[in-house]
Amino acid sequence: MTKLVILESPTKTKAVEKYLGPGYTVVSSEGHVRNLSTKGEHGLGVDLNNFTPLYKVIHGKGKKVKELQKIAKKAEVVYLATDPDREGEAIAYHLNEVLNCDDRSVRVRFNEITKEAILDAFKKPTEIDMDLVESQTARRILDRFIGFRLSKLIQQKIKSKSAGRVQSVALKIIVEREKEYSNFVPKEYWVVEGKYKRTSVKLTKYLGNKIELENEQQVLDIKNNTKNSYIVEDIKEVEKKRNSPYPHTTSTLLQESSSKLGFASNKTSMIAQQLYEGIKIDKELTGFITYPRTDSTRLSDNFLEDAFTFIRVAYGPDYIGEVKPPKGKKKNVQDAHEAIRPTNLSITPEKAKEYLSRDQLRVYKIIYNKTLASLMPPAKLLGKSIILNNNGYEFRMTGSTVLFDGFLKCQDLDDEDKVVRLPKIKVGDEIVVDEMLGLKRFTKPRNRYSEARIIKELEDIGVGRPSTYAPILRTLKERGYIVVENKAIKATEKGILTSDKLQEYFNDIINESYTSIVEEELDEIADGNVRSFPLLKDFWDLFEPRIQNAMVNMEEIPIEKANIICPECGFDLVYRYGKYGKFIACSTFPKCRYIHQTGPKFGPCTECGVGEILLKFNKRGQKFKACSRYPDCNFTDTYRPEKPDEASDETEVKIKQIIIHSNNK
Repeated sequence: MTKLVILESPTKTKAVEKYLGPGYTVVSSEGHVRNLSTKGEHGLGVDLNNFTPLYKVIHGKGKKVKELQKIAKKAEVVYLATDPDREGEAIAYHLNEVLNCDDRSVRVRFNEITKEAILDAFKKPTEIDMDLVESQTARRILDRFIGFRLSKLIQQKIKSKSAGRVQSVALKIIVEREKEYSNFVPKEYWVVEGKYKRTSVKLTKYLGNKIELENEQQVLDIKNNTKNSYIVEDIKEVEKKRNSPYPHTTSTLLQESSSKLGFASNKTSMIAQQLYEGIKIDKELTGFITYPRTDSTRLSDNFLEDAFTFIRVAYGPDYIGEVKPPKGKKKNVQDAHEAIRPTNLSITPEKAKEYLSRDQLRVYKIIYNKTLASLMPPAKLLGKSIILNNNGYEFRMTGSTVLFDGFLKCQDLDDEDKVVRLPKIKVGDEIVVDEMLGLKRFTKPRNRYSEARIIKELEDIGVGRPSTYAPILRTLKERGYIVVENKAIKATEKGILTSDKLQEYFNDIINESYTSIVEEELDEIADGNVRSFPLLKDFWDLFEPRIQNAMVNMEEIPIEKANIICPECGFDLVYRYGKYGKFIACSTFPKCRYIHQTGPKFGPCTECGVGEILLKFNKRGQKFKACSRYPDCNFTDTYRPEKPDEASDETEVKIKQIIIHSNNK
C-alpha cells in the first residue's frame, strides 16, 4: 500500500516525490480528465430542466484515467494536489469521481514548488471545496451556452469562427476604440518649446493665463513680440513622495511584461508557469516563483519575515518599509493565495542568470524587483520648476532630484517622474536659450489598446479572471478578429463585423456591466453565499430567445470570393482571417491547404535561384523575408519596412516649424 499524490502538471512530479520521500508515489493527471458531454438538448451537455451538468471523460484521456484508477486502487490514501484555484479544485473533484476513492482521498494545496511549502501542505490536508467546484461548473456551463449556441450562429450567418462570454466583451471594447481611432478628425495646433543647456523649455502662459496656439500667425506674433534673452522670474521647489508599488498580480505582471519587455501576454503566462513549476538547479527542480494566477497583493507572514531580514542585510535598516494594506477594493478580487513573488530571495536575478534563459530571467527580474520594492519605504523627490519671462510670455523648465531613493533601489521611476537635472541659475539671471521653435502639430485620437492597456481595462471593469486574460487575447488573434502591430491592437474587418452583429442582437448580454455582474455572482457561488441554479436559469431564459430571434432575422453574409481558382485543386479561393490579418486561401480548407501569397514580393531567391522571396511572419508575429520554396530552401533575411504608412501610428511627424530664437553658432 502506498500514498498516491496526483498533480496537474507532469513537470513537478519528480521534485514533489523527492521532497516527500519514501512511501509516496507522485503522478500527474495532465490537466482535466472530464468535460461536459455533447448529449442533451442542442448538444450542450446540460440538463436544461435543472441545469445539472452531464460529464464524459475527455477524448484521448481514457488510457490515463485507467492508469490512475489502477494505481489508486492500491493506495491507502490519495492526495489530490492539483493547482490552488477554481480549475484546480474542479480537476480534483473530477479525479475523485472517476477514481472512486471518496473515503481515501484528501485535498492538498500549495502555492509554490519548494520543499518547505509542500511538506507543510501535506501536514494540513483538507477536503475538496465544493463551493469552488460549483462556481467553476457554472462558469463552464455559461461558456458552453455561448460557445455552442452563439458560435454556431455566427459561423452560419457571418462565417466568423467563435464567440465567447468574456472574449466578445473584450472584442467589443477593442472595436469601439478602433472606430474612435478611424473616425477621428485631426485638428491643427502649435506648441512653442526649445532647449537651454540640453534642458527642455516650454511656453505655458501669457500674462498669467494659459495659452493655446491654434495657427501659425499666433506663433509669428510670439516671435515678433519676444527677445532672445529670458529673465529667471521664479524658482519653485516642492518635495514629492512616490509610494512603493504593490507586488505583482497576474494582471500587473502581464501589463509590465508587455510595456517593458514587449512580450505578448501568452508568452509571459508560459514563462511564469515555467518559473512556478521549476527550473533545475544542480540537477534538482526548484520553483522560482509562487503560483502565477492570482489577483491578490497579499504576502505570507513567513515570507515577510524573511524579506525584511534580507532587506536589512542587503540595503540597511533605512530601506525597511511597511506591509502595504490591501489594494483598493476591485471587483471580483479573490484572496485564495498570495501575490506573485520569488520563493527564495537568496536566488537573486544575478545568481539566476546561470539557470534561466534570457526571457525567463527578464520575467523573473520583474517579479523579484517588484516584490522587494513593495516592502521598501517611499522615495522622496525634490521637484523643481524654473519660470522664465519674456515680455509677458511665461516659459518653464521642470526637473527633479532624488532626496531619498527608498524603493527605487529596486524599481525604476515611471517616465513622468524620471530625474531631470536643471541648470544652475538663480532668480534675476538673464539667459539666452540655445533655440526656441514653434512646432505645428495635430491632435491625435486616443491610442489603440496595447495588450497591457486592454488587460488593465478588463481588470478595472471586472471582466475576466487572472487565468483568462492571456487566453482571451490569444483567441482573438487566432480567430482573426484582431492583429497586433507595433504593440497596438487593431480590430480587423472580421472582428468589427462580428462585434457589430453581436451588439445588434445580444447587446444586453455581450456588454461590460452584465458580464461583470455575472463574474460577481460566480464569486458569490465560490464563497458559498448563493447557489448556481438561479444564475444559470436567468441567463438561459435571457439568452436563448435572442438566439432564436437571430437565427431567423440575422442576415446571412456569404464568404467573400477572391475570383481566383486554386491552382492545386481547382476550387474557388476565398478571403479568410487569421492571426496576421486577412489572407486568401482555398475554400475547401482543411482538405486543401493552399494559401495564396498577397503580400509584398522581393524578387527571385538569391540562394536557390528558383523560388521567390516573400514576406512571412514568425510565431511572435514579426515580419521577415523567406523563400517560397521553404523548407526545400532555408533562405531568410531581415524585413525593414520602406513605406511611411508602415511606421508606427504613434510616430509624430513635425510637419512645419518656425524658428523663434536661435543661439546656435
